[in-house]
Order: sequence, then structure tokens, then C-alpha cells
Amino acid sequence: MSFGRGRLLAQAAVLMVPAFGLAQYRQEPGHSLGTVTTQGNLIVLTLDEGVLGKDHLFNLAHRTIRFTPDGVRYRAENVAEQWDADFGPELHGNEATLTKFAFPFSGKSWSSISVGMTGSMTFSEAPLAPEGGRRGGGIEIERFAELSQAAAGLINTVPAISVFFKPRMSGTRYVKELADRVVLTWSLTEPVGGVQDMTWTPTVNKFQAVLWKDGRINLTYDEVHAQDAIVGIYPMVAGGFEKEIGSVAGEDKSGIAPNLDVMKVKLSAVDGLLLKATLETKGPVPAANDPAAMGVTYRVCLDKKKPTGDCAVGGQSDAVWTVQAGGGRGGRREGATPRYVASGMGIAPGVKIDGNTISLQGTLPAGYKSGDTVYVSAGVQTAGKTVDQVAAHEVKLVGLGSPAVDLATVKKGDGPFAVAYESFHYMRPPRANDLTCSVIKALGDKYDMLAYYSDFRIDNPEAGTSSTGPLGGGPAGGEVTGIGAKQRNLASYCSQGRFQWQFIQPVYVGANQMQEYPPDGLKEADTHNLVSYSHQLEERTSNGKIPPYDYAMSQIGHEMGHRWSAFVSAKVNGETIQLGPTHWAKGLQAPVAFPYQRPTEASAMGGGVWQDNFDGTFTQLDDDYYVPATGWSYLDLYLMGMISPAEVPEFFILRNMVAAGKDANDHAIYKADRTKVTVQDVIAVEGPRLPAVDAAQKGFNTGMVVVVEHGKMPSPLLVERVNGIRERWMDYWTTTTGYRSTMTADPK
Repeated sequence: MSFGRGRLLAQAAVLMVPAFGLAQYRQEPGHSLGTVTTQGNLIVLTLDEGVLGKDHLFNLAHRTIRFTPDGVRYRAENVAEQWDADFGPELHGNEATLTKFAFPFSGKSWSSISVGMTGSMTFSEAPLAPEGGRRGGGIEIERFAELSQAAAGLINTVPAISVFFKPRMSGTRYVKELADRVVLTWSLTEPVGGVQDMTWTPTVNKFQAVLWKDGRINLTYDEVHAQDAIVGIYPMVAGGFEKEIGSVAGEDKSGIAPNLDVMKVKLSAVDGLLLKATLETKGPVPAANDPAAMGVTYRVCLDKKKPTGDCAVGGQSDAVWTVQAGGGRGGRREGATPRYVASGMGIAPGVKIDGNTISLQGTLPAGYKSGDTVYVSAGVQTAGKTVDQVAAHEVKLVGLGSPAVDLATVKKGDGPFAVAYESFHYMRPPRANDLTCSVIKALGDKYDMLAYYSDFRIDNPEAGTSSTGPLGGGPAGGEVTGIGAKQRNLASYCSQGRFQWQFIQPVYVGANQMQEYPPDGLKEADTHNLVSYSHQLEERTSNGKIPPYDYAMSQIGHEMGHRWSAFVSAKVNGETIQLGPTHWAKGLQAPVAFPYQRPTEASAMGGGVWQDNFDGTFTQLDDDYYVPATGWSYLDLYLMGMISPAEVPEFFILRNMVAAGKDANDHAIYKADRTKVTVQDVIAVEGPRLPAVDAAQKGFNTGMVVVVEHGKMPSPLLVERVNGIRERWMDYWTTTTGYRSTMTADPK
């Protein structure tokens, strides 16, 4: 995963929705997505038609969407812009309190609204603080959630209105209350200037919600630069009323385990809003922690036209819903709780296992409506091979429709809708395993790492990417142990043992991190913005510029560093202390052994450089953020097999940290408890790093892949920038490993 960075009163709420599609199908073997060629030192992956789906970008500028109550539902219409230029006072904090009337919504009247900075509002009788929530007001979703899928996941969570919800926006909110209505206005910019951002300068996004005393809702868009967001209304529809609408019978198959033999797929409408699919197998479904569940995939497919192929990953069905057993909370660390999880367009992640049944539910694809006849099929795979297939049969959707609405075309009287939303988004991210299998199947298993870049944007709130991989053993094969992470599932990446780590998604050529330099003339004080280091970094070069592609090095260095870091713990005086997980703890003393460009750098994997003031306080000389690009700590280099345990100096971790001001150089000071740690304390938990330094891999090869849409060629700009990143990456690697290792980036 990439490195990241007043109180809510009664009736205010923050809503966080999981990233349904982020980890989908990772247990399954990858398959080729297109044609692979080489162009100079780069790999070119031209995708097959349909891989990316279609983007659906915002189209409501200078329009008003009006929702009018009709009983407990709403009629909707698209009308001429109704903009109130008098915004009223700025809202400080997240709660807007109504004093002149209570707004009727979702069966109740509300005098308090949680107004999110990112363009939404929620209503709740008590503060909602989900685990991991930032308490930012309104709706929140997980970091890498796809907007095309998150929109459906908001249903029946908390009453909400999504005016223009886009993660990571910032700016100003205004609230004006009148006798018959309250006007809420947002003036926001998309994220600016950061390594995970798409723009170096602020963008203009002005939109407004008017909540009327009689329950009407107007959503108005005056000036909008952003192209992706969720727009809609989400009253609660949680009656739980279920009505069967059809079923599809499977065939009794001999020679396969009873839990893999699907005898029937039953479909039900839940509250007229959600489609519930229940798979009935011949025998009991094993618990998620049962070895018999590992590698098994259950799938339901929906199509308007009779499908010509099986219900399988990579198919062209309108909706593919998948259920797998896998790690729950805890991620890749030991001790993650296994559970069954559903993924796919519009699907809720929760899965119910009851004897020999598997139940999951979600929304219909956009364009499906009550009365439509659709084709339903199902399939079961294990170890990537189909073992059972329920042929497609027709089912009529009675009393059930899609809550996804084309808001640009709604006209007076349309509805009534229990819930109505539209998700504006970029193209669907390709699956990580498939990207890698496309390259390896075409060119061979000769890459330790793969980095992907593209001309197209994908449905991701950030410009960067997280990372993943099977933790292969390099050219010599074999697993690396003692680093807190185990080798896994090589076959799903089409590797015989060499391939180790990769970007999950391609990075867009227009992103900040793919530009050689920031634009000239920018001024910035934020230390998480590369521009704030310009004067310091310019002194390192002979041309008076900062080092080229600095943000790109931040991203690739950090993500490829996850192949080894930061998953280890230490045992100190009988206590096991996590030094991460995933990223080094903020209080970990993690100075870089071989700095990339500044005298004092903290590890690209987190931690900090801490000065002990010997009075119970500690000064942070470099923080736990990876801008500008930094190298690796001694502990990182040990885990990478670059240095021996004897070369790792004693370090420490600060706990119970409390901010205590800043010094004259604006460095943060903290009061904290210092705990000494040695590499032997790490070895006491994880075991020694094997292969040890003398036998560890020292030469690596990264495939630099440009990913291109079907029927297109890579743009000259994309080729130029990826070639520039390629050259810097090889220099970065040798510099930050102290010339103890080499990095090539050769496609053949």
C-alpha cells in the first residue's frame, strides 16, 4: 500500500465505505489482457478491447438536479441551474445546526447535519466513528476505493446526500439558513501539489445543495473542474423485506467435492432495491479458515444478452459477483482472520455462509429495471480451473430495479426512487495479476519487479498506486525468510519463482509524479510538497534544477521497498513490539544509510530521524513521509539482504508520543518514551534473514511497462517520461543501496 498521511456532535456522522473491488480475484491465476511488444527499453502492453470498460465523466455542469418527496420515495428532474450567489457565513467544523426548522429526510426530521469537506452530508442520531475513519464529516470511503463501486456501497449505511463526493478535496464550506430552506455551498479544489495528485495548482469546483423545509432537495453545479464523483441521495431503505423472484438449477456433478457442486442459484429482491443471490451447494460450505476453502471461487454473473462463455473472471458479463475466502483484518500479516468476502460491481462485501448456502447481495447494473428479463449464470473455480458451471437461464426482475440513475436525462415525474445516485468515474483498473501474466507469458519470467504507466486515467481517488506481489525468490529461486512476510501464490502471477513485486495499477502520464519537474514559479511551504524543497535540492545538481522525476522515485522506491519492508516486530525485554505494520511507525528511528539527495533522510518506508534532547523530548529532524525521495534505513537494507546484522546500528522506537511544540527551525518536538531496539531483537521474533547477506540477491531487473488502450499507440510523452523514470530508477537504486546492488530495467 502506498504511504499516506472539531469534534462531531450528536446527530453528526462520518460514513466510511470499503473498497469493494480493490482486492478482487487476487487468489486466481492471472490471464493475458492483450498484446505485448517491446519498444526500445520499454515493454508495451496493448490491452484487448473491453478490458477497461468505459469511463463516465461528470456531465451536470450548470444544471440543477431536483428531488421531490413522493411518500417515502423521491421524484427527480434535471432543470436549469438554480444558483444562489449569496453563500452566507463560512462553516467552521463539520456540523451545521438548524434553528428555524428540522429537515425531513429518511423518515425523520434533522436539526443537525454532518457536512463533509469532500462534498457530502450525513444524518445520524449519534456520532459515527468507524474504525479507520478520519472524522472529516460526511461520507468517507477507503483510500483506494473505486467510485464506480463505492456508490452502491453507500446504500443502507447511514442517511446521506452526496452532492459531489470526491475524496481528498479541500476548501471552504458555507451554510445559510432561511425560514423555508438551508443553503449549503462548497468551494473546493482537487488535491494539489502532492506526490499522489493530478495537479500542481488549485482547481475550481463550486456546487450547492438546498434543503427545503418540505423535504425537497436541489443539487446545483455552477463551476466544476473535477470529472469524477458520486452524486445522489441515500435515505435508509432497510426493512429487510425479501421476495424470491426466480431460480436457476445446476446439475449434479460427480467427481468434485460437494461444496463445489452448485445445485441451485436463488434470486430474491430485498426491499425492492437489492438483488440477493443464494448459491446452494450439494454439501456444506467449509469455514473460511478451512484449508478446503483456500483457492475456491464462487461466482454469479448477470447479462442482458445470453452469454456465449462461462461465468468467469475476465468475461464480458454486465455484472460479475465473486466470493472467495481470504484474509480479513490484518492484511498480509500473520494472524489475519480469514473470512468470505464478495467483490464486483455494485456488490456489498458481506457474505453469509449457512450450511450449504452462500448468500450475497448488491445492486443491479445501471440500465437494469423492473420487468427486465436477464440471464443468470454461475461458476465455481479452484486453483484457477472451472470445476462447475451453472448454465445461463432467464429470470424476470419483478419488483426490483437499479438505483443508478442517469441524472442528466431525468425529467419531471421520473421515479419514484427509494435511492437514486450516479457515479462519475474514469476507466476500470486492470487486475494486477493479469497485467503481470500478460508480460511474463509473452516475454518470459525474467523480471524481479514490474512498474506500469499509462496514457489513460483509472478509477482511483489517487494518482499513485499501491503494490503487491508473490514475494518470489529472484533468479536463484527460493523464499526469503526472516522479513515478516512469506512467499505466496506464485502461480497466480504466472511466475516460476523469480517475480517478486509490482505496481497494482498503472500510473497516469498526467499525474504529478510522472512529470520531470514541477512547473516553474511555484511557491509552497507544505513539507509534503516537493516544491518546498526546491532550494535545498537545486544545490545538488549542476543545472540549477532539482533532480528529475523526484516524485516518481518517491513512488517506485517506496512501493518496491514493500517487497521487504515494513512488516517485522522486535522482542524487547520479553515484550513483542510492532515496528510497523506495513510502514515503519512514526516514532521509529530510521535514518537512511545511503541518502539519495539530502544529508538527513528518514526511510522511504516510514519512521523518522529523531534527535534525543535528553530531557524526555525528541526533535523530528526528518518525518515519516517520503517526499522528497529518500533512501532506506539500515534495518531496510538488512531485510533487503544488502547488509549484515552486524552493520545495523542500535536504534530505538518512541512510544506514547505527545506533541510539545517546535524548535527554531520549525522541527516538531515530542515528549515520548524511548525504547532501545537492536537487530537481534528483530531476529528474536522473525528469525534470521535468509538468504544471508553473502548469498542474497544483489542484481535486480525491473520491467518498465507502458499500458495502452485497445487500438492505440503509446504517446511520445508517455514514452519520454517512462524512459526518464527508467534512467532515474537505476541510479536511485545503486545510490540508495550504497552501490552494493545493481538495478537494470531491460525488457528482454
